[in-house]
Amino acid sequence: MKELNDIIAAYDKAVLQNKQAALATVVKVIGSSYRRPGARMLVTEDGKITGAISGGCLEGDALQKAQLAVFQQKNKLEIYDTTDEDNELGVQLGCNGIVYILFEPIKNDAENNPINLLKKVAQYRKASVLVTMFNENKWGLQPGTCCVVKEDESFCADDMQSLVDEGRNSLHQRISFVRNNANGSVLCQFVPPSMQLIVVGAGNDAQPLVNMSSLLGWNSIVVDGRPAYATQTRFPNAEKIFVSRPSEILSAVTIDEHTAVILMTHNYNYDLSALQQLIHTNCNYIGVLGPKKKLHRMFDELNKKAAGIDPKTMQNIYGPVGLDIGAETAEEIALSIIAEIKAVFSKRSGKSLKERATEIHERSIISDHE
Repeated sequence: MKELNDIIAAYDKAVLQNKQAALATVVKVIGSSYRRPGARMLVTEDGKITGAISGGCLEGDALQKAQLAVFQQKNKLEIYDTTDEDNELGVQLGCNGIVYILFEPIKNDAENNPINLLKKVAQYRKASVLVTMFNENKWGLQPGTCCVVKEDESFCADDMQSLVDEGRNSLHQRISFVRNNANGSVLCQFVPPSMQLIVVGAGNDAQPLVNMSSLLGWNSIVVDGRPAYATQTRFPNAEKIFVSRPSEILSAVTIDEHTAVILMTHNYNYDLSALQQLIHTNCNYIGVLGPKKKLHRMFDELNKKAAGIDPKTMQNIYGPVGLDIGAETAEEIALSIIAEIKAVFSKRSGKSLKERATEIHERSIISDHE
């Protein structure tokens, strides 16, 4: 989601500067590639790039193709074959893949142009699907990014309403796929909402945690009972800051399935009271800073208060919080926590990739050709 938000911000800036722009989208990959279908990059007419479609090997040529699309005001498809070592693009890249990239000049006055559709995705904390239609014959008609599908509504460009069913299929399965139909090929990209990180505690060790989450594009909220600590000056990257009693946390924030909460006030009673509120929510990750004996003491006290924790909720509580990376400093601990949250929500183990027996990128993207 961070990349989409960065692209939207760059486009809005370009419009204010009266500059035209084009959107480059990876719509299909055969074999290996640094980025998967759905990766995007905005290129302005003066060559400024936001986002990425590769590890840097394709951006130079793609910049020129995007500028040409702006000049001609026409959607174009380019196919990059990095499996051919005789091709200058394929030399020593190690990607061994064929990458299909669609270039779309943005027509600012079009209600459902690609950027406006990206805005529909970014505006609400709901999962959605971006539908992009293309022709694998690069000389054929390239409709482009044409539809956004959500649970209760859809937004489509021109006469693309027929693609809503494809989008709903992707939404209900919570996967992305590339599929052929009678009119060409369709990329349905499942886009979950941004991660939301609620940091309960505004001490100095919470600052790097909020800063790191901001780098990832997560929405960070800080909650603490101390007004001198919970301030915008101390947490400039926090989206919201609340000075609150632990019993009021749930009235201050909204918790959904894409929310992680860290309890790190260093005040045992505050953390205990906050945990008592959180165990009755659908939060999929509750991290508790401190030793394991502290967490066990919390469990014992909650059981005595007849506020026991059911087994399913217990699986979502992580304490001591973070991955075992030997973290000591506040910054290292923040890295450990962020990495564990990412692993949990990605349903990964957090082990070294060298121990992974299968591909790094799971094939949630399905193609009729594969």
